[in-house]
Amino acid sequence: MTRLAKSSPTSLAFLLASLILAYEPLRWLIGTWTDPSYPSTGALYLIALVALALWSLTSPVRQNSIGHRQMAVLLLLASALIRLASQVLAINVIGGLALAIDVFALATLFRKGERQRALSPFWLSVLFLFTLPVERIFQRLLGYPLQELSAKLSCGGLGLFFSDLSCSGIRIGLAGKDVLVDLPCSGTSGLMLAMAFLVILNALYRPSLLTAALWAFITLGLSLIGNSLRIALLAVGIDYPGQVFGADVMAQPLHDIIGYLTLALSMAPVLVFYKPRPTEARGTRAFFNLPVLSRPMRNMSALVFLSLAFFIVSLPRQALDVSSSTRPQPLPLTLAGEVGIDEALLPIEEQYFQQYGGHAQKRRYGPMALTLVHTSSPLRHLHAPDDCLRGLGFDVTFLGSRFEPIPTALYRARSETGGDWRVAVTFISSTGETTHNIAEAIWLWLKRPGTTWTSIQRITPWTLDEPQRAAFEAAAGAALDLNTRTSRIAPDRKEKRI
Repeated sequence: MTRLAKSSPTSLAFLLASLILAYEPLRWLIGTWTDPSYPSTGALYLIALVALALWSLTSPVRQNSIGHRQMAVLLLLASALIRLASQVLAINVIGGLALAIDVFALATLFRKGERQRALSPFWLSVLFLFTLPVERIFQRLLGYPLQELSAKLSCGGLGLFFSDLSCSGIRIGLAGKDVLVDLPCSGTSGLMLAMAFLVILNALYRPSLLTAALWAFITLGLSLIGNSLRIALLAVGIDYPGQVFGADVMAQPLHDIIGYLTLALSMAPVLVFYKPRPTEARGTRAFFNLPVLSRPMRNMSALVFLSLAFFIVSLPRQALDVSSSTRPQPLPLTLAGEVGIDEALLPIEEQYFQQYGGHAQKRRYGPMALTLVHTSSPLRHLHAPDDCLRGLGFDVTFLGSRFEPIPTALYRARSETGGDWRVAVTFISSTGETTHNIAEAIWLWLKRPGTTWTSIQRITPWTLDEPQRAAFEAAAGAALDLNTRTSRIAPDRKEKRI
């Protein structure tokens, strides 16, 4: 007890410094769990992590090793450096990585790897990464190639059983019908669940890094196969409803049941065959030969760390991915016989564009409206309408995509006050590329980082007569020179999205 009392000021200084550094990343992370514009399930992964940690913590320590406190301090220092990068670059996800290092430090301090119910501190910290909005990030960065790969694998499997099959990119033609493998079917959700499942097994089994890496590739492959099987089953159910007793495979809960069953089937080999030999925990000093500091040095280190924490959080934030100045395209004065009236941006929108560059325009034409967002940094500014509208309190449903006369993603947005709207969005680049898919837009921008992109939203009341809606869309397309642009995906038959 005396030793604990004497060391308390030093421990409290390290604890205070860690809390100062973690406050802003934690505030942002919790916000991603509660903000509707972030479709994040990260809180569920946190529950799994806490349950594992408590399960291990309630077991005794098996051996008396030394150096775990010094190792925890080194990890906190590494976390502080990552937090420095997050603060200076104004990238919240980097701050989330710092929190994962904090989890590593805490698991090391509490000697998770040395208890009777041992867990790997490293893999616990990796599991914490799933509490971040990583699915949204991966869907934006890798969603498009995953769409194409999943569609290709599904076509290969369907080709073994059906002769009336045609495949073109992310479109599957079967029985005279066209099925579109849209962004939600890219497989990122199943991939995240599969990899989290493997990470939990790694935390329990504590395998070598080589074994873990090998099984990560196996799990990735099995996840892709499982998603392709899901797409194939949905395509068969859409095109041959008699094979599923006339059931609508796109309706809930059948749609999700098919997804979970194929995911469970693909992960069954991992559960059955993944039984690696645990890597025995050894004292930290066996790896790093860390010195034991004297009490004055520990006090000085704590004071320096606390000062560093105050210094880091006081640094000005300067985002790295600020959009360069863009020349906004003038909006038409009239459309479909309606005179345009400019609408001001919301205060939160004005603040965002002032901080991160880019430009947005809003103009209303009677009951209809146009919204344009211009940017040279689409990772920062371009979003699908469901992200933004959910954040503003709308209930948003993705309706699918069309490719004539231009590639367009369609949404239905219902407000809390009873408003009901149809939102059509197209993304175009300064080099003439056009897509309905935000993931494809980002993928094309990564290939040509110097290009600028524009999001064009056409908003009409849900109850608007179809001829009037078509006239407005045609007028907007002609005024903005959209109809002369071509899609990377050749249009043919009317498609049904998966």
